[in-house]
Order: sequence, then structure tokens, then C-alpha cells
Amino acid sequence: QVLLVESGGGLVQAGGSLRLSCAGSGRTFSSYHMGWFRQAPGKEREFVAVSASNGYTDYAESVKGRFTISKDNAKNTVYLQMNSLKPEDTAVYYCASDSNFRRIAAGRPDSWGQGTQVTVSS
Repeated sequence: QVLLVESGGGLVQAGGSLRLSCAGSGRTFSSYHMGWFRQAPGKEREFVAVSASNGYTDYAESVKGRFTISKDNAKNTVYLQMNSLKPEDTAVYYCASDSNFRRIAAGRPDSWGQGTQVTVSS
């Protein structure tokens, strides 16, 4: 059974930074694709970033240059460093994992975390 637990969310002023963490168990992160998604109030869940098992990374256009996804395979943890935060980044952020890159890229991974709230004040 896969368990993904996010942490690191909170309230920050515009222009500030946060680092989200996602610790996993039941799955070896080095062999899986890991991603971050977010859902703002009244909106659908959207892709933020992905880190493939071969090291390839990709980002949503809205966060490129501001967010960085990274993995610590020894700790089975994936991170999302968020800099220059904007009020429109306010959302619940979810960690996701899948062995199939197409599924996670399409927003349909087989495992999700419970989410962590990020609120950016103006």
C-alpha cells in the first residue's frame, strides 16, 4: 500500500517562499514518477510539476522559473521549492506518484497524498 504525506504548507506573503515535502512509503521513489498538482477553490485540480524516474522534470508555464521539484531517493521524499509566490498560487497542493509517466502527466496517477494548504496573501 502506497502512502504519500505532504507537509510544509502555510501562510506566506506575496514574494515569499515555501518548501513542500512529500514523504512516501510502500513505494521506492527512484523507480517512480513523482508529481505535484494543486487545486484552488472553485477550480479543477491542475498540474504543477513532475519529476520522472530518469531525472526529467517539467513544469506548468505558470510556475516555470519560480518552482523547483526535486527528489531525495534515499529519504523517499519529493520536494517542491516555491519562490516568488503570488496570490494566484493559493491552493491545496497534492503529491502524486505513478509508474506510468503518461498517467501522471495526464493528471491521473494511481496514488495521491492528502494535500497541504498554501495561502499567499497580497
